[in-house]
Amino acid sequence: MELVDKIGVIYWSYKESTEIMAEKISNGIDEAGAKAILVNVVDFDLNTIDSYYKIALGCPAMAGEALEKSEFEPFFQAITKHLKGKKVALFGSHGWGDGEWMEDWESQVKGLGAILFDKGLTILGEPDKEGRHRCVEFGKAFAEF
Repeated sequence: MELVDKIGVIYWSYKESTEIMAEKISNGIDEAGAKAILVNVVDFDLNTIDSYYKIALGCPAMAGEALEKSEFEPFFQAITKHLKGKKVALFGSHGWGDGEWMEDWESQVKGLGAILFDKGLTILGEPDKEGRHRCVEFGKAFAEF
């Protein structure tokens, strides 16, 4: 597998909402002809981060509209130096608020020199049929980005 077609979809999910989003985004990437590698952050090998041409990162909004602190935040901090020049998509579910955590995360990723794909995809609660379709379309568009 060549680097140019290998896209990491790396996520953390509190319930199953962000996990469903990650699965559907991966489906969209695969449908577009690229190869999605779907991995939960707890199972991700940090030594493989540079083997991905593009990375989709998923984390739900947690208390105070922030990234999850015990699993996702340490993972994200560990990969920050690897994001410069890399194409990155962001996604996550939320149960309240207006998406402030995503706006903050987008700014942070841009500040690291990553090439941010579109606006981060956010879904309130568990993705319904329309939300799942949005995730697939997001994955397709990211694969073609």
